[in-house]
Amino acid sequence: MKLTKYGHACVRLEKDGKVLVVDPGTFTADPVLDGADAVLVTHEHADHLDIDRLAAAASPGLEVWTCESVAAELSDVPVRVQVVEHEDEFQAAGFSIKVFGEWHAKNHPDMRVVSNVGFLVDDEVFYPGDALTVPGVEVPTLLVPTNAPWMKLSEMVDYLRTVRPARAFSTHDGLLNDFGLGLVDNYLRLESDVQKADMRRLKVGESVTL
Repeated sequence: MKLTKYGHACVRLEKDGKVLVVDPGTFTADPVLDGADAVLVTHEHADHLDIDRLAAAASPGLEVWTCESVAAELSDVPVRVQVVEHEDEFQAAGFSIKVFGEWHAKNHPDMRVVSNVGFLVDDEVFYPGDALTVPGVEVPTLLVPTNAPWMKLSEMVDYLRTVRPARAFSTHDGLLNDFGLGLVDNYLRLESDVQKADMRRLKVGESVTL
């Protein structure tokens, strides 16, 4: 499986000629959806869901798997929307996917908590969305949020130490300037040394093979 980091909180997974895209939001540049066979969306916030981009990229047979609230947002988009929830399992574009989690992490006290589902792809890559969901299964590769209004550094470190992945790559880092990204690199390097694991930030457009 090939994993490519796109802007902020989006990744593209490729295997056997099939393409699965996770959370193509408004902070993500094209051509992330080119050739996509299926899309996973964790929740409704714009940095994870760009409705106009999905509408423009819609092609016959393109499937979107997501929570119920996002499905409602996509009611006028010509794609095949499938609603999933915690503990569901399904196949999309040749990938096996399990769903973990129900809610977005708490943010501003005046903002409602929205639905958020995390996806474990091929029992290899876990993407929690905007939450620190512990799936309770082995996670070889964790896409770990490293910066958000709803989290702090100690929570990120605790999450890594609880899940204990063999590999962890930064996600949700599009709000940071070069100084902030340098801090993320340093913190992941420190934790990588502690856990003797591969923990780092992929640059936008950088790929790894899993």
